[in-house]
This record gives sequence, C-alpha cells and structure tokens, in this order.
Amino acid sequence: MQEFMFKPTGDGTYCVFGYTGDEPDVKIPDSYGSGVITVIGDKLFSGHSEITSVSIPETVTNMGEFVFDGCDNLREIKLPSQLDCLWGYTFVRSGIEEIVLPDKLVTIPPFAFKDCKNLRRVVCGKGLKKIYAWAFAGCDIKEFIHEPNVEISPKAFESKELNT
Repeated sequence: MQEFMFKPTGDGTYCVFGYTGDEPDVKIPDSYGSGVITVIGDKLFSGHSEITSVSIPETVTNMGEFVFDGCDNLREIKLPSQLDCLWGYTFVRSGIEEIVLPDKLVTIPPFAFKDCKNLRRVVCGKGLKKIYAWAFAGCDIKEFIHEPNVEISPKAFESKELNT
C-alpha cells in the first residue's frame, strides 16, 4: 500500500510532502485533483530502507532536501527530464549505484549525494554548469561523465582524486 499527501504550491500545481507505505517499488502519482505534481517535498522517503526503486513523474521540476536520506536499498531511479532544481542532501546516504542527471539541471548543490557509498557512475546532463563543494563527499565514483565547461569545486569530491 502506498499513500501520498499533497499540498498546493500556489501556481496551480502540487507538492507531494507525505508518504506512507512499505512496498519496494514506489510510483509517485503525476497529478492530484486537477493539478500536476511539480515538487517532491523534503524528507519524503527518508528512512524507508525497503524502497528499491522510485518512479518520478515527468512533471516534477524540483526535489527538496533529504528526500532519499537513508534509503540504503534504493538502486533504481530515473530523474524526470523537466527536473531543474535539486536541494542539498537530496540523495544523502541512499543506495543508488548510478545516476543520470537531466539536461535542465544547472547545478548540483552541496551534499546532494553525500555518503552514497554505492554510487559508481554519474552522467551529467548537457545543461549542468556548476558542481558545488561536497556534492559527492564520501562517494567512491568510478565514472563521472560531464561536459567540458562544467565548473567543479575542488572540494566536490572532498579530497578524492578522480579521473574524468
């Protein structure tokens, strides 16, 4: 069973801000009433270690802080192509192994993927301009693909050497 709670964002769209459930595969609805879901609220799935995959609707443009904190069995997630905003700590301590960032995402904030111990491959979208300090702190990334014009903080991977 999966239940979500929604609140209006003020522009006719909705934020999903609450979740209860115990299933490994989660599907976030793409609408509520007559409005589409554009925001995933802070801590939505925090501590749900049973989750292994999450399906996010293409309408989502913004993902809050600590959304997947402690989802250590999360392995599969496809980010929506419309996503243009991640907040700090979005994926902190999650079990993701690979992430493909959409072209509309311009920055990766501090601590977005902190301590994702299983993260091995990151593919950045063509629109990415900046990766902030500690965005990938505590990760053991083996492959990091990005456009040549991306500004990467010297502390983005903490003190880890990485061949890109």
